[in-house]
Amino acid sequence: MPDLAFDHHFEPGTAGDTLLLLHATGGDERQLVPLGRQLAPGAALLAPRGQVLENGRVRRFFARRGPADLDLDDLRERTTGLAAFVGDTLAQRELDPARVTALGYSNGANVAVELLFSHPGLLHAAALLRPVLAYEPEQPLTGLDRTSVLIAVGDADPYGPSEQIERLTELLREGGADVEVAVQPAGHELTEGDFTAVGDWLARVR
Repeated sequence: MPDLAFDHHFEPGTAGDTLLLLHATGGDERQLVPLGRQLAPGAALLAPRGQVLENGRVRRFFARRGPADLDLDDLRERTTGLAAFVGDTLAQRELDPARVTALGYSNGANVAVELLFSHPGLLHAAALLRPVLAYEPEQPLTGLDRTSVLIAVGDADPYGPSEQIERLTELLREGGADVEVAVQPAGHELTEGDFTAVGDWLARVR
């Protein structure tokens, strides 16, 4: 049974929407809060802390055996727990479930991808910063026809080869999502160009 007791940071908003902040490997629930405040002023901020502690010190949302060897069973189970936590938190805090946008970086972006794959309709929109395609879905994606997605990639990112990003884009579009791709001259790190692209995109989809 997925653990629903996520430690998290929450800030109420005034604009009626919620930004779900999903940190990278080694981050925590406060990693993306300043960015969320900057890019989505007035949004409520909900930032859970990943439940996996890798090597006793590095926080993640799901387990892995190596940098490119992800534990897919753990990914699916923990994402199910995260989806339940988000739904429960929205209800408890009386937040609009139709106005939730995820902002995930690296490991957090991969969890957001799994939310889109396995829990369509939970997210109104998702900004995926340096994601990977963890696996090829066995069934065609559905239920994303009202979902907007931004994929922010670095053209020199060693973890997100272009063919993988192209396939992720294709899968999401086949599921009905409106997908934009923003490419920066960068690696896995984020740049000012990423922040500008996400800010412009959020202004359109919020």
